[in-house]
Amino acid sequence: MVDPDELVSSIQDSIPDAQVRVEDISGGGDHLQVDVVSSAFVGLSRVQQHQMIYKALQKELASEAIHALALKTSTPG
Repeated sequence: MVDPDELVSSIQDSIPDAQVRVEDISGGGDHLQVDVVSSAFVGLSRVQQHQMIYKALQKELASEAIHALALKTSTPG
């Protein structure tokens, strides 16, 4: 189980303008939907955008605090 606020902080530490929404989709705290909006994604492929998020959440993913992670990334506007 991971604290959603910690996920938001980890992402915003790597992507300062990120608007992040975390949803616990199973109720157990380890299956999460994360929506991230950032201008840092402009010009990047969806894969590259998701790689930025995975890099930001390396610690949480390595600890296996997150069992399943669904990502939605987009640019503002």
